[in-house]
Amino acid sequence: MDNHAIEQAAALLAQARRTMQPIDNLPETCRPTTVAEAHAIQDAVSIAIGKTVGAYKVNVPADAEQNRGVIYQDTIHASPATMAAAAVPACGVEGEVAFIFRRDLPPRRRPYTRDEVAAVVEPLAAIEVVNSRFGTRALDRRATSSLEVLADSIANGGFVHGTPLADWRALALPRLKVRLTVNGETVVDQEGGHPTGDPLGGAVALVNMLRDTTGVSAGQFVTCGSWTGLRFLKPGDVCGVQFEALGNAEVTFSR
Repeated sequence: MDNHAIEQAAALLAQARRTMQPIDNLPETCRPTTVAEAHAIQDAVSIAIGKTVGAYKVNVPADAEQNRGVIYQDTIHASPATMAAAAVPACGVEGEVAFIFRRDLPPRRRPYTRDEVAAVVEPLAAIEVVNSRFGTRALDRRATSSLEVLADSIANGGFVHGTPLADWRALALPRLKVRLTVNGETVVDQEGGHPTGDPLGGAVALVNMLRDTTGVSAGQFVTCGSWTGLRFLKPGDVCGVQFEALGNAEVTFSR
């Protein structure tokens, strides 16, 4: 995939973001075929729309290549937050454990270790808000290829975060109890649920994905995978997530 094709794909996704008009698919001439190409399209979209990256989402699948999506600063909200449903029509929500970086981890040749990353992060409860530039049909991952979804920052629409916990090292993060509520009704109540059982591992993976380019900066977040599954809400709904001993986050979708 050459630079022209990357720019063509980025222009289509950038326009969909500006106009809020979803597109069906990327043309075959500019459809990514690798994770690296999808990441390059993400980065080109950021340049095209002139937005600052304030957070990342990360996937560390056991049987596929690690990947990340960007989350723009103007879509990041402290809990409790209100988001206009018109801005994120899918109103998708996932309860997640995220981390905030308290110090820069700049580019370098040598991989960062788990201990180095753990020393500069604090965990927090979060809700990832899901929305796709390919429309809601893309969110079932059948109508649109996974690499197109990746090029669209893995269908991120926003990020709502709770309060970081500074004294966290004694927590058994993989075994935290999590409860998800919608309009006060409990819809998920369980122990654990992270897709790999290692949320901190996602933060380590992100840092090492970025150490050849931008690195990560103090104040940026990384959210490390859904514990609760993806649920679609509607205008007027209120979603909350609570992780025992870690904290909570809440978002309301205004009509």
